[in-house]
Amino acid sequence: MEAVNRKLIRPSLNEIKEQIAPPRRPPAAQKKPVPPDQTNAENFYYVKQMQAKTAMVFVLRDGETLHGTIEWYDKCCLKVNRTEGPNLLLYKPSIKYMYKEG
Repeated sequence: MEAVNRKLIRPSLNEIKEQIAPPRRPPAAQKKPVPPDQTNAENFYYVKQMQAKTAMVFVLRDGETLHGTIEWYDKCCLKVNRTEGPNLLLYKPSIKYMYKEG
């Protein structure tokens, strides 16, 4: 009898494993990325109002309202120019909220 050169056809182990269980993602890929500490939205808002010289109303924590425009700002305060009184330096923690006048 003649020796027949037979080739055994079989899938590799990796192919079988992929068919049995779907590939798992690494734990880092499943979690959402951590949001940035600072979005710069506040800075963008102040710069926009300063450039347009928008008339603003500032409501303070004690209920007092002030009217004026933002001249400049920094990390902890706003410089507000007013027409009906002296210009003020407002500390951000003392501001309850602000909005555009009009």
